[in-house]
Amino acid sequence: MLPMIFLIPVIQLLVLVNAANFEIKNIDIVIVDNDLSSMSKNLGEKFKGSNFFIVKDYSFDINQAKLSLERGEIEVFIHLQNGFEKSLISESSADVGIFVDAVNSRNAGLITGYIMRIIQNYNQEILGEIIPKTSGIQKGKLIDVQESYWYNPELNYKNYMVPGILVLLVTLIGMFLSGMNIVREKEIGTIEQLNVTPIGKFQFIIGKLLPFLIIGLFEFTLGLIVGKLVFKIQILGSIPLIYAMATIFLFTVLGIGLLISTMNDTQQQALLVAYFFIMLFILMSGLFTPLESMPDWALWLNKINPVAYFLKINRMIIMKGSGLMDVMKDALSMLALGIVIFNLAVLKYRKIV
Repeated sequence: MLPMIFLIPVIQLLVLVNAANFEIKNIDIVIVDNDLSSMSKNLGEKFKGSNFFIVKDYSFDINQAKLSLERGEIEVFIHLQNGFEKSLISESSADVGIFVDAVNSRNAGLITGYIMRIIQNYNQEILGEIIPKTSGIQKGKLIDVQESYWYNPELNYKNYMVPGILVLLVTLIGMFLSGMNIVREKEIGTIEQLNVTPIGKFQFIIGKLLPFLIIGLFEFTLGLIVGKLVFKIQILGSIPLIYAMATIFLFTVLGIGLLISTMNDTQQQALLVAYFFIMLFILMSGLFTPLESMPDWALWLNKINPVAYFLKINRMIIMKGSGLMDVMKDALSMLALGIVIFNLAVLKYRKIV
């Protein structure tokens, strides 16, 4: 249990934050250039100089590029048709074919976005050159778009993932340990000794919850230290507020674990049930997929998901510097859920007086 408490969370935090990367890099791409003009070659060089793409080949055969895409050798290819430069000069527009492997629809959308950004930047560079100076068209000032990225100006995915992975690890440790606790007492027979004591059911559940609450807060602290020292995460919000929210969250999650433990007779049963709820909570929490993409029924079901509440709160406090009033609604919902679950655990515990 000691390695599970102290060593595994640190290793998982270090591995998962680097592995669960929302960025896509090293995208294999083929440029099919049937125009062989200076402009088509310059556009191909833009992809070659990008940090996101690896140009595998400059080809003339679109059928070969389609075959490579079908075999999974590349993820996308660009088709620049014959007359690309001529169309740009004469009509100020030209068609570019983008063929993306969309088996993973999320990746396909990101890849297309990267490509469109490169093409738009190239378009801005050559726009002044392709408008004939003698056409009588007055070159007005182009629309200048100023982008501003709030709360994560460097678009560093680690700033987004560290608070989420930290919630995940605290959930795993808290629910698994508390889920095995009472049922382990049943298996080794010591539960009978506790049942004949004058301790009430409420005091018994509190006594089982508090040690794991302290362990969970220690794990949370360890994760914050790793995030600060290793990933250079800046905590913009109040540290006491973070710990207050973490305490409410652990109270709720540990209550779920103890409820599972009171309702099962073996550790194997408890682990399977705990694993089911953990996977459900994590997949619906918004850690890996946006909540906005969920159907309405899933959003309603998410109202009893403590991981979704704390994930949102943790990111708001750490990344945005949100205060108590900003997270009050989610905190109260999480606390109400914890109180209900804790009382259910007390009611389900069968004590022989």
